[in-house]
Amino acid sequence: MNRLRVLIVDDEDLARLRLRGLLADCTLPGAEVVGEAGSAAEALHQLSTQEADLVLLDIQMPGLDGLQLAQRMRALPRRPLVVFVTAHAGHALQAFEIDAADYLTKPVRRARLQEALLRVSQRLGHVVAASASPAAGGEQPVLVVSDRGRVQRVPVADILYLKAELKYVTLRTAAHAYVLDDSLADLEQRLGDTMLRVHRNALVARTAVRKLERRAPTDGGGEGDAEGWAVLVDPVQEWLAVSRRQLAQVRELLASDGI
Repeated sequence: MNRLRVLIVDDEDLARLRLRGLLADCTLPGAEVVGEAGSAAEALHQLSTQEADLVLLDIQMPGLDGLQLAQRMRALPRRPLVVFVTAHAGHALQAFEIDAADYLTKPVRRARLQEALLRVSQRLGHVVAASASPAAGGEQPVLVVSDRGRVQRVPVADILYLKAELKYVTLRTAAHAYVLDDSLADLEQRLGDTMLRVHRNALVARTAVRKLERRAPTDGGGEGDAEGWAVLVDPVQEWLAVSRRQLAQVRELLASDGI
């Protein structure tokens, strides 16, 4: 799996040293410290000369504070993700309003930092390989997801469908339903050919499609399912709407499987 390139920004030397030590102990995903900065100005200078995937950012600093720096970084050509690391929990709402990937309070625990790195990896579109070696038990790729604040590793082979509803996406396996804050488009790109788009709001695992039928409109709603087409997802026996635009692809899949 790709190692995350991390820039540590904190005006306290000991705080930066502690984060560097914690990062060295994180393995899933691994992290490489590409630089340290004691001020916003120094951080912006470093980001102008090298790329980082993630900035671990203190909030209370002399000059520009961490929130102001995060706003400045949004204008960078390749904007890194931000995880705030602060002794004060009162800035959390502001942090997430500027799209922070996570918010850690000092003293940071290694397990909590590891969760934040997993969340960043997820946001960057990394699919975590449980093992690259078939000899190591034949383990399959997993998708790292954040479900209601808990980081989970879901085997890609277990995913039956993904459905966008309001601001969230539901990931369904045979045993569980996870609520994610990723976009459906990002998940489609990360999962590739394992999934088939059946509607503007739904992706279905190709291996989970069992039949296509005309049915009364499902809760997919909106344009495209006026004809009432839907696919049956096995083994949960749920029906998902199929849009007219995707109908031909679904029929082609079923025909290739001899269904």
